[in-house]
Amino acid sequence: EDPPNYPFIALLVSGGHSQLIACHEQQEYKLLGESQDDAAGEAFDKVAKMLGLDYPGGPIIEKLAEKGDPQRFSFPRPMTRKPGLDFSFSGLKTAVANEINAQINMTLNDKADLAASFQAAILETIRIKCERALDTTGINSLVVAGGVSANLALREDLKNIAQDKNIKIHYPP
Repeated sequence: EDPPNYPFIALLVSGGHSQLIACHEQQEYKLLGESQDDAAGEAFDKVAKMLGLDYPGGPIIEKLAEKGDPQRFSFPRPMTRKPGLDFSFSGLKTAVANEINAQINMTLNDKADLAASFQAAILETIRIKCERALDTTGINSLVVAGGVSANLALREDLKNIAQDKNIKIHYPP
């Protein structure tokens, strides 16, 4: 109904990709940053598996995270202190695995807190990278695609960017 106009930043977040692309006009694209290891959706799936949850992990983690405390566990926000727009989620996944292994008799509340803390880390990382891409390019439109784009907490985070920076955001239906 309201298609994006060029130029825009495309954020692709799925099980196979985490990418930021500057789209200047049709068939004129510049890759700004991408996954150096695990993609965002892959990290959601793997953390869900570690917690004994079903596949696909993203929607299950999101639902469980609604009941948890996102500040209980302190997980890294990978590559956010380094310049650039690449993503890396394997270290975050390892930090979660280490926390799971340190827990004895993990309760459902523990799992919810862990899911909320993990989701907060991954979504903050994505938000920071999106803000950086928008700021460095001067582009004021963001198109978000891929399975992780369905995450309502991600959409809320990005909505805050849109309001703060007067950015237009487009999602697939």
